[in-house]
Amino acid sequence: MVYGIESQQPKPPPRVVLFGYDSSPFANKVRLALRIKQIPFSYVTVPSMMPRPLLKTVFGLSYRKIPILAIGRDIYCDTSLIIEALEHYFSEPAYGTVYPKARGNEFWDYRPLARGFASFWTDKPLFRTTTGLIPHTVWASKFGTDRGQLIGHKLDPEKLKAKVPQNLAAFDLHLSLLEPMFKASGRSEAGGWVFPTDSPSLGDLSLWYQIKWGVDIASGKGIYNLTGGGTRDTDEDTTAGVWNAQRYPSLWRWFHEFEKYVDSLPNLEVVVKDGDHAWKRALKETKLWKDERVLVPAAAAPQHSLDVQRGLKPGVVVSVVPDDTGRGDPTTGKLIAIGVEEVVIEPETKGELEVRVHFPRLGFVVKMFSREEAKL
Repeated sequence: MVYGIESQQPKPPPRVVLFGYDSSPFANKVRLALRIKQIPFSYVTVPSMMPRPLLKTVFGLSYRKIPILAIGRDIYCDTSLIIEALEHYFSEPAYGTVYPKARGNEFWDYRPLARGFASFWTDKPLFRTTTGLIPHTVWASKFGTDRGQLIGHKLDPEKLKAKVPQNLAAFDLHLSLLEPMFKASGRSEAGGWVFPTDSPSLGDLSLWYQIKWGVDIASGKGIYNLTGGGTRDTDEDTTAGVWNAQRYPSLWRWFHEFEKYVDSLPNLEVVVKDGDHAWKRALKETKLWKDERVLVPAAAAPQHSLDVQRGLKPGVVVSVVPDDTGRGDPTTGKLIAIGVEEVVIEPETKGELEVRVHFPRLGFVVKMFSREEAKL
């Protein structure tokens, strides 16, 4: 049983607006999902570093990670929840899916494995590895200062430069672990995806975006955008010794087949020009969803008894922070709804638009907000 409302197509569909910057791997992950699902959307560029006055002014949002996705006036944070919301509110047959049926076994639900593959492999240990390939000039810029504040300690560009060979070896390890997945019988040819499906799934887009970003950023491609102009792009093939067709032929073949698949799909992205606020007017005209529609369905009902023991019930003020980096910048607001996988708040800081902000519970800490603790 799935707890929550059945998938419904909003009529008319709400405006979808993605906020990110071009060298953000996670923003590009969502762009891939939107293209595979064939959802029209507006792309609004925001700085790679704080502050981001647009998000604060319009939504009252102090959350510092990217991307942010607006579906009407519901604001989604973190790709793990963003993709589930898109899959729910823009479902088949009107839209594509990142969970196509398994080939030869339509009753096998691999979705939990795909979500875990993304959340616990590509988005975390693999991302930490590819981040370690970033040229040291990036860390010497103001971007390095900003990310030091996000992580909670100062970053040393020279030490990080010395660790690149170690991280390149770790990247090679990840590729070695992945290669057998595409060598199995019948999977080494075109159309052999991460899971046995007829078209790519979340598993494919999650792996592809991370390898693509890691190879590009290691070479210095996109670091001008990443640093807000703090360093110039370079073109050094840092990963060629480990990422090549001879060393990982099956993975290499899959990578380029996925790229061709995506390129064959229409691109429905509209890049918003500076000063164009049509997207804001469109969001303002959208009505907030009713409370019974606010949570993305989950496999289990909300565990109200455990949440209430911690004081987490609708109407109280809570703080939400990531459990890894960015813990010094909590998002606070009135709790609107809480489920087993998701929490929804009305931000305490008011913006131009009345919105609801959605966070996944996976990877985040939700607790009662204490102003005394905040002062400390």
